[in-house]
Amino acid sequence: MKKLRWYLLLGLSLTALSLVFYLIQIALFHRTEDTFFYMLQDVAFVPIQVLLVTFIIARLLSEREKRALMKKLNMPIGAFYSEVGTSLIKYCSNFSSDLSELTPHLLITAKWTQKDFSTAARLVPASDPKLDSRKDDLKKLKDFLEGKRDFLLGLLANPNLLEHDAFTDLLWAVFHLSEELSARNTLEGLPRTDYDHLSGDIKRAYALLLSEWLIYMKHLREDYPYLFSLAVRMNPLDVNASSVVKE
Repeated sequence: MKKLRWYLLLGLSLTALSLVFYLIQIALFHRTEDTFFYMLQDVAFVPIQVLLVTFIIARLLSEREKRALMKKLNMPIGAFYSEVGTSLIKYCSNFSSDLSELTPHLLITAKWTQKDFSTAARLVPASDPKLDSRKDDLKKLKDFLEGKRDFLLGLLANPNLLEHDAFTDLLWAVFHLSEELSARNTLEGLPRTDYDHLSGDIKRAYALLLSEWLIYMKHLREDYPYLFSLAVRMNPLDVNASSVVKE
């Protein structure tokens, strides 16, 4: 209420000040017709000014602020991949018997260019990795996610991440997978339909993990080359990955 009153007072003050200047102009130059002519001309331009400010300048400023916010959000996203994401990609990959169609597009190297990232971002979502929840140890995956529950809840509680729809979807997919696994007393001897359901949950989280990981790796390459170097060496899809610098 106080803020509204302040805006109203400011508006009335500025209007009154404008009126005073117009009266001074008439008093000094005695050209009433010219004054009203130019006043009407100025009023006629107001819709164009509104268009420029509202739809163009405001949009540009909004986009700039959004880019700045997204850049800041890369810090919690980086923490997510360091704490959970990279290891979770490995866990999920173990539930596939064949990643030959997908892996070549994700073996990022220090020589990758903008074009390489764009190509990977287009091809990865189009791939269809076959994930089977019966192929690997669900108990191990369950224990891993339960151990990261507090960390995931902390990220979900971050209001700034609500601005990043894709990453929020990823967090919900991972958290849902964790809840599905934790809700079962045992992960052995389940019906085929239930294993198929869990396979779908793993695949959903896996697809989002890879898409956001590509975006994050691109960010590291552009802004933090030293972090990018380590991330490349620790690529979760590279069976020969090693933190040791060999070249």
